Amino acid sequence: MMPVILNTPEPMIKVRVITMKDYSEKALKTLHRLGVLHVEESEALEPIDRAAIEQQRREVSELATCIDNLLAYIPEAERVSLGEGVEVIYARPFNELDTEVRSLWDRLNRLYHKTVGPSEELKRLTELKGYLESLAQHTDLSLRDLNFSGKYLCARVLVLPSKSFETSYDGLKDYLFASTVAPGESETVLHVIARAQDQRVIESVVADAGGRILQLPDEDLTLREFLEVAEDKIRSLEAELAKLNGELHSKVGEDLERMALLKGVLTAENERLSVLEKACEAKYVTLTEGWIPESNVEFAISEVKDSIDYAFIDTRKPGPQEEPPTELKNPRGLKPFQVITNLFGSPKYREWDPTPLIAYSFAVFYGLMLCDVVYAIGVMLVARFGLRIFVDDPNTEGFKLFQRVLYISSGVALVLGLLTGAYLGDVYRFFGIESMALAESIKGVLGDPISFIILAIALGLVHVNIAHVLGFIKGFRERQKGVVVNKVGLFALQLFGIPLILRWLFDVSLPLSAGVYSIFMYIVLASVVVIIVSAFMQRGGLGAIFWLFDMTGLLGDVMSYSRLAGVGLATFYLASSFNMLAELFYEMIPGVAGVLIGGLLAILVLAFGHAINLVLSGLTAFIHSLRLCYVEFLFKFFEGGGREYSPFKLRAPATVMVGAK
Repeated sequence: MMPVILNTPEPMIKVRVITMKDYSEKALKTLHRLGVLHVEESEALEPIDRAAIEQQRREVSELATCIDNLLAYIPEAERVSLGEGVEVIYARPFNELDTEVRSLWDRLNRLYHKTVGPSEELKRLTELKGYLESLAQHTDLSLRDLNFSGKYLCARVLVLPSKSFETSYDGLKDYLFASTVAPGESETVLHVIARAQDQRVIESVVADAGGRILQLPDEDLTLREFLEVAEDKIRSLEAELAKLNGELHSKVGEDLERMALLKGVLTAENERLSVLEKACEAKYVTLTEGWIPESNVEFAISEVKDSIDYAFIDTRKPGPQEEPPTELKNPRGLKPFQVITNLFGSPKYREWDPTPLIAYSFAVFYGLMLCDVVYAIGVMLVARFGLRIFVDDPNTEGFKLFQRVLYISSGVALVLGLLTGAYLGDVYRFFGIESMALAESIKGVLGDPISFIILAIALGLVHVNIAHVLGFIKGFRERQKGVVVNKVGLFALQLFGIPLILRWLFDVSLPLSAGVYSIFMYIVLASVVVIIVSAFMQRGGLGAIFWLFDMTGLLGDVMSYSRLAGVGLATFYLASSFNMLAELFYEMIPGVAGVLIGGLLAILVLAFGHAINLVLSGLTAFIHSLRLCYVEFLFKFFEGGGREYSPFKLRAPATVMVGAK
């Protein structure tokens, strides 16, 4: 899902860093400085680690062979200066080197393979032409007559080593009707005509002598005609090969420096792994392992390899039974509300992170309950200057995130306060101002108890059903049939039950016929049956009791949101009460002295009363926002219980406490 609705934790990679003991301190300092490894208790250094090193060394050797094969395409030997590039590439993760080498190999090898077919054809034609040219000096038979197989006769062109020709010919002449000899320096070409029944004997004698039978094309050409055609084709193939080889050499030349760098890197990597392979016993090496976010793996490997000469780094994705630590990755504006999520419980590694939904919900709930410009500014000031006295270290990341939660939530309260014109309740009435609302319609909704309660229940209905939808999706993904059936029943109960409640209790009818309402009644009854069945599916015999709690729980959850109206109205009315009390004190004593004394008493009442209301409303809004997010929302789909990602990190505190406290 989109990160602005639900999020997922950062993917983690299991990393094992194996170093020689002489480098262990340096390795730990490097990891400490990088601050990305969530260290776990290391397992014993088993033979599998040595096998991993051996496997990677084989992969390095394979890649080096690929590079050597590519460099073999260079027509002439030349020296390439590497400069400082080897160190830069050497620090990169091994999988990047593997990808780059194989990419070069695939690209250039495809071009090389284009030359294989023409090259082999050229070699075959050139060889055949050489043999047939010597034979053409003695005969001009057609190719089909030179290589003929019939019922009684057969004809073949044989190639025999010249040094054993006489001996071989003596073994053959008794089987031959006719023969034509074309002697050469190292091989002699012999055209023979014999009986078909003696063909196998002739082939056996030729094979024993180290000779072979020449394969001729099945074409209706004389020997000399074929030689002319072959000459033209050879010239065409030579031109085609020259073009392909030129292109291949050009491409190799373009990547020559890169391939030379990779060759140097792979040579260095092979030397490093060979040392580790020899030292891979517990008394010679140390092992540090843990989890690193996938986005930081390449950077971490590069830094470790750049800092330590002999280190083997093994990476793998988490197994199905492993539970890596959870690193949340929310957008900057939503990140502070991770504090609220973590107060309930850190998400498990494979669980949704509900922080985005918690952020919207908490801020809106808090804003509706506080909803006063001055109180909102007061909470911001307390968050900025007052909270630090209650913590040991106000510079921690967690404290700063908590401050931002209050800033954002109070910001919502400030905006709603401006829209409804709430400044210390209605303190502006002291000055004869009737209203300071920027939006009278919003003031009308939030100022009227019935309207505010309806709004709160509507918000609750939406909020609770979002949780049920997420619970349904989770149940479907995890194949929890009882949960899926239960959610379907609850959705149907609400969809068709709410119109019935509006009609019966509030006399509010939708533009539907009476028959449709009867259908709704049957669907509601069926939904109740579905909920009962799901309760038995989930809890067995206890489902006979718990199905009732599913239905009443839905009603209770939704009605629980009426606290938004209760706390919001209480905040305003209590502020207005202190304003009225201050006005009474101001008018209590007549005369000039009374004005001074009454004014002083009014100021004291306002200051003391609104300070109390600020504390009460700020705390109450926070507590009830937490309750709605936790009890009515998260419990329906979120488990928590994960481990927070806590990297082995060098932290430089801004201040240090010294001396007696």
